[in-house]
Amino acid sequence: MAMPHDVPTAAQLIESVREWLEKDVLTSTTGRVQFHSRVAINVLAMVERELAVGEQQALDHAARLAVLGMKDDAELATAIRNGDLDDRFNEVVELVRASVLDKLAVANPSYALPTLND
Repeated sequence: MAMPHDVPTAAQLIESVREWLEKDVLTSTTGRVQFHSRVAINVLAMVERELAVGEQQALDHAARLAVLGMKDDAELATAIRNGDLDDRFNEVVELVRASVLDKLAVANPSYALPTLND
């Protein structure tokens, strides 16, 4: 598909701003401005990750929901509340686990790393 926008792409622009914040702003500030720079860096990194994997994650999530016969998360939540999927408990757990791991992969990949207790 032909894209309507030239380079730099949205992902490249976000990366440039994040790198500027990391290399220039963060290292030359202190206190509140430095803290907010760290927050902005983390937000931009999340957006970068979502741009990179979000479309595939959405497809994967829809496929997992379809296996359970659900069209969206609201329908799944209702079915869980009503006990409609109690006989498919393990499948539901795997779907929810995969969804949480996808969200963590975007929000903060280090949160999804195995721990000593796993």
